[in-house]
Amino acid sequence: MRLDLVTLVVADYDPAVAFFTEVLGFELTEDSPSLTNDGRPKRWVVVRPPGGGTGLLLARADGEHQAGAVGDQTHGRVGFFLRVDDVDATHRRMAAAGVEFVRPPRTEPYGRVAVFRDVAGNLWDLLGPA
Repeated sequence: MRLDLVTLVVADYDPAVAFFTEVLGFELTEDSPSLTNDGRPKRWVVVRPPGGGTGLLLARADGEHQAGAVGDQTHGRVGFFLRVDDVDATHRRMAAAGVEFVRPPRTEPYGRVAVFRDVAGNLWDLLGPA
């Protein structure tokens, strides 16, 4: 058993795909036309970190209620965790690409960590060894 996908509600597909693939280096593993339950067009968009693992289903907000979740899926808490081999090098690369870091890299008992916002505004920990 494994956790295959986690939904991330986004304002629009293409900017989210660009962020995850071009900035974070994820792979676009699926982008298929689909329909909502009431027949409106949507897309089934999945990105995964290189080498596989749990993917993100990038789901465009459908209606006002879902739009309110964009950027606030975990109500201001860090809700996503991206593990890398070198936090400082990755931080420099991401910052140069325009990623907003709300906390710079620091060393904690569990390793190096920095906190950034994704394209929707959700908080992520960038984690790596000390």
